[in-house]
Amino acid sequence: MAQSGKSSSKKSSPSYISSIIGVALVLFLLGTLGLFVIQANKLSVYFKEGVEIQVILRDNVKDTQAQALKDSIANKPYVRSIEYVSKDMAAERFKKDFGEDFTSLLGYNPLYASINFKARSAYVNADSLKIIENSFSQIAAVREVSYQRALVDKLNENVRRIGLVVLGLCVVLALVVIVLIDNTIRLAMFSNRFLIKTMQMVGATRWFIAKPFDLRAIINGAISALLAIIGLIGVLWITRQRLELPGFEDLKDYFLVGLLFLGLISLGIGICVLSTHRSVMKYLRMKLDDLY
Repeated sequence: MAQSGKSSSKKSSPSYISSIIGVALVLFLLGTLGLFVIQANKLSVYFKEGVEIQVILRDNVKDTQAQALKDSIANKPYVRSIEYVSKDMAAERFKKDFGEDFTSLLGYNPLYASINFKARSAYVNADSLKIIENSFSQIAAVREVSYQRALVDKLNENVRRIGLVVLGLCVVLALVVIVLIDNTIRLAMFSNRFLIKTMQMVGATRWFIAKPFDLRAIINGAISALLAIIGLIGVLWITRQRLELPGFEDLKDYFLVGLLFLGLISLGIGICVLSTHRSVMKYLRMKLDDLY
């Protein structure tokens, strides 16, 4: 009997190993899409918050008035960062960017002082920016408000399109993941069908029979998820080592990545337990002759 039990254990272990690897690969695929979604969201925020809005001031506005207006704008909920650019600073920047000192040629500085700020991503859309622009038009010291409207419209259009595509991919892949994991677990349980039926025939209750398989499913699901997470960490590390993108450090979001990893662990354990329990109940309901 002992030898038989050892033989049975050896036969069943490869099926567990293959199911663990299979589930880990599927979770890794889902996690890769999750990382893409997180990075895409961070990229959209990064580009939106890079749009600069210029509040151009009139020539008769004094520096003290401009500073007071800047402090007032800085307290607005939509402002992420802000700076005051005087006429002299604007001329210096023009000279640095284009290499021409037009003030000596013209004899005066035709540029205007401005208050430049970058808005939070939630406000970088046509409707919100229009409301912000209208609020500044009522201020006497403001000459005009300038920003790249075409860029803002294009950004929001691309974000909507990418969002729809990613949503569709997530739904399809989630269904594929559930089906693949379920089939992988069912195939792994197929080799244990006679053991399950034998335990039932000697009088074991359904809970007694299902309990060790459910516990094993929890362990297998956790191992699969951890293997997938290790793979995803490797992908993140390689990506950050190989790619040198401007502002890439700002795209890190450890909180969302942590939530993704917890979700993979929960999904791996949940589907493994559910599929395993369903398989055990299925074989318990079957007749002995139907198992062959």
